[in-house]
Amino acid sequence: MITVIKLGGNIIDDEIQLNEFLLQLSHLSGKKILVHGGGKLATALSSKLGIVAEMLNGRRVTDAETLKVITMVYAGWINKSVVAKLQALNCNAIGLSGADGNSVKSEKRSPLPIDYGFVGDPLEVNVELLLNLMHAGFAPVVAPVTHDGKGQLLNTNADTMASVIASALCKKEDVQLLYCFEKNGVLKNVADEKNIFPELTNEQTEELKLIGKIHSGMLPKLKAGFSAKTNGVHRVVIGNAMQLENLASKNSECTLLHL
Repeated sequence: MITVIKLGGNIIDDEIQLNEFLLQLSHLSGKKILVHGGGKLATALSSKLGIVAEMLNGRRVTDAETLKVITMVYAGWINKSVVAKLQALNCNAIGLSGADGNSVKSEKRSPLPIDYGFVGDPLEVNVELLLNLMHAGFAPVVAPVTHDGKGQLLNTNADTMASVIASALCKKEDVQLLYCFEKNGVLKNVADEKNIFPELTNEQTEELKLIGKIHSGMLPKLKAGFSAKTNGVHRVVIGNAMQLENLASKNSECTLLHL
């Protein structure tokens, strides 16, 4: 079983929680891949450099200057900091962007109907590279920056990257996909963090979306998760990063996705 873990940005922004998560990750047995988000550091650095962050429908518009910052922060500082912390925990990690080893190739998103700039939608995953790294004892740590095969880097949604990587790998081995963030799962009520949906189907999610019960940042996560299930990923869950070992061993409260 391969475990693909996507770590949300809010955990990356909290050093104490990040260290606890990585400690659990280092103890996780079997083959594993970590896909991480970017946290708030890219926005903070952009501000210091005088680059105004532009958001459309809750998504970042990535112009040429913003792409430079995102690459420096996501594929540079955050990725290598996580790798260094894992090495200190005796977990032999290796950091990758989508361009490294041609690991994730994307196409630039169409400017119609909305131009998000240098944003990429993943097309191909170098499955053999990832499998070879894991068989050699490495834990790949993947930053959400891809490339188009023509020399252009692209900002890519980390939830989507995790789904695409898990979907590609499940053609070779059994895969579980864990979306880890600061909540225990998909909340039934945002005012009550203990009240979650233990299971969700795609049909239920669409109904809850229509009445506004599920919205904002949870939508791309669920869309990516159901895409992975459709493509044959054995198990997809959304849960608390501080319960990683229990999530992976099916002993934790979480939201389990079904088709």
